[in-house]
Amino acid sequence: MTVTIVGSQLGDEGKGGIVDVYGDATDVVARYQGGDNAGHTVVLGGEKYKLSLVPSGAVRGKVGVLGNGCVVNPATLFEELDGLRERGLDPDVRVAERAHVILPYHRVLDGIEEDVKSDDDLAAGTTGRGIGPTYEDKAGRRGVRIGDLLDPETLRSRLEYVVPQKRALVEDVYGLTIGEDVDADAFDVEALYEQYLEFGERLSEEGMTVNCGAFLSKRIDDGEEVMFEGAQGTSIDIDHGIYPYVTSSNPTAGAAAVGTGVGPTVVGRGDVIGIVKAYLSRVGTGPLPTELGSVEGQTPEGGGRPEKADLAAAIRDEGGEYGTVTGRPRRVGWLDMPMLRHAARANGFTGLAINHIDVLAGLDTVEVGHAYRLDGEELLTMPTTTEAWGDCEAVLRSFEGWDDVDWGDVVSTGYDAIPENARTYLEYIADELDTPIYAIGVGPGREETVVVESPF
Repeated sequence: MTVTIVGSQLGDEGKGGIVDVYGDATDVVARYQGGDNAGHTVVLGGEKYKLSLVPSGAVRGKVGVLGNGCVVNPATLFEELDGLRERGLDPDVRVAERAHVILPYHRVLDGIEEDVKSDDDLAAGTTGRGIGPTYEDKAGRRGVRIGDLLDPETLRSRLEYVVPQKRALVEDVYGLTIGEDVDADAFDVEALYEQYLEFGERLSEEGMTVNCGAFLSKRIDDGEEVMFEGAQGTSIDIDHGIYPYVTSSNPTAGAAAVGTGVGPTVVGRGDVIGIVKAYLSRVGTGPLPTELGSVEGQTPEGGGRPEKADLAAAIRDEGGEYGTVTGRPRRVGWLDMPMLRHAARANGFTGLAINHIDVLAGLDTVEVGHAYRLDGEELLTMPTTTEAWGDCEAVLRSFEGWDDVDWGDVVSTGYDAIPENARTYLEYIADELDTPIYAIGVGPGREETVVVESPF
């Protein structure tokens, strides 16, 4: 069977931890979109493994697959694999031959374009890792795929077609000089050809490339358990998120089929687990109706709640709300229920995993954005445009806070040991989404999760 793990908010919900929680019952973990902008942390034996591309399950000896919906930087991939091997692990990672390759010029252009967008307040908070430009080339039919790295003639042909276009973009559109303002090798056909042919040779030598759909389908037919792992979150999905402050792919559950090559009925027969952070966090500009405090350079003018800056800082520090990839401070806010209702509908959640209730422990009152008020009307889900979302006022609902307790004892005892007020909060979320709770995270490690139900 299959299980799909989806972020229900704006990313950073703790998806990697939940993949890890259910990892023992899983044979294969397949990522279906995103690239090395998807920071996730796995804790194993007291050690932290910070990854941005390798699927979470690979740390525990599961087969990891980067699906055709991913964009892959081979340099990052091998750096992470070599780093894991140096720490005594033996990750088994396969890469879809139909996945697109991030090249150096994508990273250069990502930085240039984000600088231009920031002048118009349209910056999406990109990690600068070339994700967006690679997806643009994929849609524009000028991309380089993993399979192309295995064929010298095809690789050269692809580069000879696309690199002159990228040079012209830098020089004629942005008015920059290659070799002075930007790295010359990033726009040199011969240098790119030699470097990426070497990557292809290593992928081939290590037997890493696969026809993803056929590979996963055989595993499923053989009775193995497959987990689909999404990156980022529903509200930064390019189709269903707060456009244009979005990622360049589809983190929603429907992309698990498109991004791996298995049929939608295969995904639909399994569980779809929505990962929820007990509050809200985000990196990047754009509206955030429940925001507490503000973050310079990210919170729009007039946004946030400056009077709640101390509370925001306390939650940020307690929750470690700094980007895994970038280290940037995240904006934080109360839980946003209209956002979650939108995610539940778009993904078809069959279960919830709610993380970080321990971070909110010790507060006298915990609030929730239960609804929005827009033009005198109360809305229970997100409006379709980001502009309208920015005009929404959060209608808050208050809950009595809960004490900080020995969360290790809570995990040992089970759900009923969670403080009563915290259980009231959790059950409110489950009732509003009409979806049962499968797990509650009370810390970063797998052993710090209260498992209510297993999808396997």
